Amino acid sequence: MTNLHSDLDTRMTLKPARGGLKVRRAGLGIGAVIASLLLSACAEPEVILPGLRQDVRSVLQNDDSLLAPADIAIPANTTRAIALPKAVNNASWSQSAGTPSTRVANAALRSAPQLAWSSNIGQGDSRKQRITAAPVVSGARVFTIDSSALVTATSTSGAVLWTRDLTPASDGGGDATGGGLAVDGDTLYVSLGFGIVSALDVATGGTRWSQDIEGTGSGAPTVYGDLIYFTSGDDLGWALNKSNGRVQWQTGASTSISNVLGAPAPAISPDIAVMAFGSGEVQGLFRQGGLDRWNTSVVGKRPGRALSNISDVTSGPVISGDTVYVGNQSGRLAALSLAGGERRWVARDGAIGPVWPAGDSVFAISDLNELVRLDANTGQRIWGVPLPNFVKDKPKRQSEVFAHYGPIIAGGRVIIASNDGKLRSFDPTNGALVGSVEIPGGATTAPVVASGTLYVVSSKGQLHAFR
Repeated sequence: MTNLHSDLDTRMTLKPARGGLKVRRAGLGIGAVIASLLLSACAEPEVILPGLRQDVRSVLQNDDSLLAPADIAIPANTTRAIALPKAVNNASWSQSAGTPSTRVANAALRSAPQLAWSSNIGQGDSRKQRITAAPVVSGARVFTIDSSALVTATSTSGAVLWTRDLTPASDGGGDATGGGLAVDGDTLYVSLGFGIVSALDVATGGTRWSQDIEGTGSGAPTVYGDLIYFTSGDDLGWALNKSNGRVQWQTGASTSISNVLGAPAPAISPDIAVMAFGSGEVQGLFRQGGLDRWNTSVVGKRPGRALSNISDVTSGPVISGDTVYVGNQSGRLAALSLAGGERRWVARDGAIGPVWPAGDSVFAISDLNELVRLDANTGQRIWGVPLPNFVKDKPKRQSEVFAHYGPIIAGGRVIIASNDGKLRSFDPTNGALVGSVEIPGGATTAPVVASGTLYVVSSKGQLHAFR
């Protein structure tokens, strides 16, 4: 039978005139087509629903409903007067500026500060480790963390008062990086990338308590009332009792594996704690019990930029009046209602750090490395000033950009510290550069100001004081 079949196949190929089987096959094919047409004729017609067609992913980009059309040209820079708060000679800068009760709106600072002293605080930035904690100031002491876990207290004259290595016994100094600081009364609160939060005596550095947390603690804590608030990893928010470190409540968000080092510090009002996460989620929670009050997100991408795929909130929440400002490094900055989380406006300028609200405006360092001033009521741009961007200008070498930290307002000027080695001051009315001074080693944290002195940490692991 095998040979017979082989012979039949050969004859069908070589002698098509005797291919009755081939003709029958063609007839079967035509019949199948006719049957298919008859069946399709009997099927019910497709119902096309009326209405606007939208991408199914548009619900995830719900910021965009408040955006101006993408083809609208960026408005030209304008000069506009601004009513800044009166300069205050503050004695402390205790924590991140997102919480209005501890934010110094316009700290007193001379118009042309000069380097007064420098002091070593430990290890600087390296390929695997980074300093993420801005200094905090209280009681004539300046507190810092290096790129590992060394906490240092420095006097306001530059003398080292004490140091404390908080690396856990089970870990090595290079196993984690990052952290944050907040000071309240006689206690310094420290969060670390090793996954612990500790309370230290400000005078001696002695440990009062220490709490393990689920995930890295590279973001700065916020102290309000009897609680400490912070985020760990990219998806957990915590509230601890500040006297003993016991967990009071916890909240969670969606997990995101691609994030920027250093979690955003929570912003706190008398009733609401606002927390932001790596997924772009922003939560408003009842401050005492942690119950959800509202939940929203800051999402959206700036076309043509690979970094836009990172959804992390880099512009941590900042509360001003009844508004929360929060943004990302992907081209989105939003103003939300503090009470309900509703969007009041969304700007196409992202922000790589917390914004600074002042008068009728909001100042930010955008995701395109510009210092921008936006209208606080509408989000419209008033002016934008380019900052140094690529480290190397040749197109084929444009792989690294300069980092800029801030802005803050002090002495009536907008101040930015940068890792290109400059501390720059700008006129808030029109963005004009009005001053510049060298930062040895370049900045790696945002500047802070207390008692007429500006403090900033350099990438070399030094605390610099400018007066």
